[in-house]
Amino acid sequence: MSKGNLVVKTNQLNSALQNLSLPEIRIIQLAIVDARETNTGLTTDKPLRIDGLRYAEMFETTRQNGYQRMKDAEENLFNRRFSYTDENGKLIKSRWIQQVTYLDDEGAIELVFTLAVVKGISRINGAEDFFTSYLLEQTASMDSIYSVRLYELLVQWKQAKNTPTFELGNFRDQLGIEAHEYKRMGNFKLRVLDLAVEEINEKSDIKVSYAQVKKGRTITGFKFKVLVKDKSKNTELKDSRDMNTADMFVIDGLNDKQLGRIVRNPAFMADYNHLVSPTSPAGQSQQKWEFEMINRLKKDASDFTKRPIRSYLDY
Repeated sequence: MSKGNLVVKTNQLNSALQNLSLPEIRIIQLAIVDARETNTGLTTDKPLRIDGLRYAEMFETTRQNGYQRMKDAEENLFNRRFSYTDENGKLIKSRWIQQVTYLDDEGAIELVFTLAVVKGISRINGAEDFFTSYLLEQTASMDSIYSVRLYELLVQWKQAKNTPTFELGNFRDQLGIEAHEYKRMGNFKLRVLDLAVEEINEKSDIKVSYAQVKKGRTITGFKFKVLVKDKSKNTELKDSRDMNTADMFVIDGLNDKQLGRIVRNPAFMADYNHLVSPTSPAGQSQQKWEFEMINRLKKDASDFTKRPIRSYLDY
């Protein structure tokens, strides 16, 4: 992995109560990475350029799609507000972006962040224990916004291995869940928490588990155990998979990330939507659909014969 793709945020800002979409978070991530790679840092008066090709290469899409996703995300991000408590215990409210320029003929955008954001994520050379650091690659393949947010919250505790209790109301805010969403605990755990934990364990450098904290019979929060995966075992496993294309994690030379892109293709959905019942979990959840289809492709790709599998990569 490239050392240049290290993303650094202050823990205060990282724990901000925010509600960003996955493309919006990816713009923030790319901004942090590119500020480091160009050795310019972030300022409140110097625009930071993000190219659609850069987005496309990192998150495996076309340049055109990458640029369009950035534009759509930026429009929402420009209107986003967030709040967090600074080191003096004072509540700070801010927007993310103060200015944006569209470079349509170049397929790029230029952003200028607000003062609160610049102070929060540009102190790259500060005290190590004041920051949450992670590699962009760790979250680049994640499909759920909740997985990315949970990873960012938990990775700062990997040295301690155990987190304090995340009080339920605050925890929901940190994951960007609206008050009307997943109000029942069963839905929250099934559609948010368990899916995020599963994806983090599958795709990142840490392995996490959680325990419920109760007051009487009511769940009031969660505690997490955070362990760093054994790199040598991961490397050996990856090498063995790369050498054996018949491994269950690849199909016709395609990896999980590419298979995920395939099953999200609207054409693929139209061709194979009939394979699941509308009342089944896969028929009611996009994430469940993707998980189900990827597993079916791995198990027996001969069931998917309407067109070449690789053709779904182009959209």
